[in-house]
Amino acid sequence: PFSLAIQLNQMKELRDRAHQLGRQQMVWQKRSKHSPCQLPPLDIFGHALYTIDIGQNDFTSNLGSLGVETVKQSLPSVVNQISWTIQDLYNIGARNFMVFNMAPIGCYPAFLTELPHSSNDLDEFGCMTTYNSGVVYYNELLNNSMAEVRKKLHDASIVYVDKHTVTLELFRHPDAHGLEYGTKACCGYGGGAYNFNQNVYCGNSKTVNGQTVTATACGDPQNYVSWDGIHATEAANKIIASAVISGSYSYPPSKLCSP
Repeated sequence: PFSLAIQLNQMKELRDRAHQLGRQQMVWQKRSKHSPCQLPPLDIFGHALYTIDIGQNDFTSNLGSLGVETVKQSLPSVVNQISWTIQDLYNIGARNFMVFNMAPIGCYPAFLTELPHSSNDLDEFGCMTTYNSGVVYYNELLNNSMAEVRKKLHDASIVYVDKHTVTLELFRHPDAHGLEYGTKACCGYGGGAYNFNQNVYCGNSKTVNGQTVTATACGDPQNYVSWDGIHATEAANKIIASAVISGSYSYPPSKLCSP
């Protein structure tokens, strides 16, 4: 994955290149009745919606070795970088932002398998409370930071999207949403409660105990929340997307579209 700083630079390069080509197209249109291509108007970047959904890798990359409390010390800098990025994009004309918080990684089959924990750390739904509490801490930092950015950028729309609550609900009560398996991966190897093996990721084959094994997909992905232990299935993503589009999990409340 690319860091946020790299993605920001790529966005700036895209904008600069689009503006350059747009000006060239305007000159060409004046000289000819026909245009070789149809680019969006030059003000498209000012009207676009910028979505920022990042931070999970920063949280989880060293979580197993360092522990939650140590990782929490680095989270303010992650949040600050997101705030600075929004202000940087604002300075080049961006005005509409949606910032997603972090999902409950303590419910992910991959992390339930990989991260050290005891049975006492599992809640009634099978999620790790210690790691999820770290996620809640991060989300509070992010929400508070977005509130401060709104005060600085009065003419910008900065929407904080609570993806965490929606996803946590699916992990806890999959059956209430037409699903069956919350903390078990559809595509994986090993079976059991999580069907995840960190040595054999979804779609891969590897020799384990002298035998070649393959992490394959289940036959009924429409019944699962988790696709491969980390990413959601299409069925779960549809539910999450519908919730986000409705605006019910956004602050300030903001619908992406109307009926």
